[in-house]
Amino acid sequence: MASPSSIHSKPIAFSRPRRYIGRKGPLSSALVAFCLLFVLSVRWKNSNSQQSNHIFYSIDIVNEFPHDPQAFTQGLLYGGNDTLLESTGLYGRSSVRKVHLKSGKVQRSYKMDRSLFGEGLTLFGDRLLQVAWLTKTGFTYDRYNLSKIGSFSHPMKDGWGLATDGKVIFGSDGSSTLYQIDPLTWKAIKKVVVKYNGREIPYLNELEYVSGDIWANIWQTDCIARISQESGLVLSWILLHELRQNLLKSGNMGIDVLNGIAWDEINKRLFVTGKLWPKLYEIQIRPVISPLNGDIAELCPIRAL
Repeated sequence: MASPSSIHSKPIAFSRPRRYIGRKGPLSSALVAFCLLFVLSVRWKNSNSQQSNHIFYSIDIVNEFPHDPQAFTQGLLYGGNDTLLESTGLYGRSSVRKVHLKSGKVQRSYKMDRSLFGEGLTLFGDRLLQVAWLTKTGFTYDRYNLSKIGSFSHPMKDGWGLATDGKVIFGSDGSSTLYQIDPLTWKAIKKVVVKYNGREIPYLNELEYVSGDIWANIWQTDCIARISQESGLVLSWILLHELRQNLLKSGNMGIDVLNGIAWDEINKRLFVTGKLWPKLYEIQIRPVISPLNGDIAELCPIRAL
């Protein structure tokens, strides 16, 4: 486990690597045109290939913060000024809360009805939007005092994850479908099936919008998929196995699955945690050579639908 002083890697840019044409000496215009057409053809094929752009990332731990070990984290987002906004689950224990980042202290909380199981959470303007498990009903809250404002009906089969780019709402329902939803009408604008190497990736759980892409916890794995919102293709995998392993080694045997991604857009900080985890982590990602030959079934075992 790395300490802040031991991390020297630079933050990873999430754009795809560029390809360059190098040449020695003059080339004829015909040859230049041929080379250009060839490169454009390769780029087009690569942009439509599952194999070409898949990159695996490991992590470095920048900071560790306390996290309520009783919080069954379902939705997480950065609220500014070193605060987090969090949705927790379990019947009789579900809540929406404002949490101080550095201390882990719950500063404000709204307790949900005992019949509801809280799930994903996102911030749209001054409204917090939350979905609930096994229902197509969602709820809105004031972002400052967490008072409940109203409810809405969404088009997903179930409520799992929410995220936004400030224009549309992205949603997941535990399947391999990533939804784009109109925040005014709550009708589905677009749906894409998330795939990797031609295989559907189910159990999309908590979502976060990060630098133009959708990041999704894959339920019951220690992996986050970075997904193209346009095509649904998995662009890369972030492997976080060491976080769970370190917690178990420290005697935290009651932890549940990895879940919760929060992105601080202004300061470019990335936070993750899990259900019933006593810690929340600020992390940086770094590319690694594809472990286990990039076999996602081995790296992130996903049950078949």
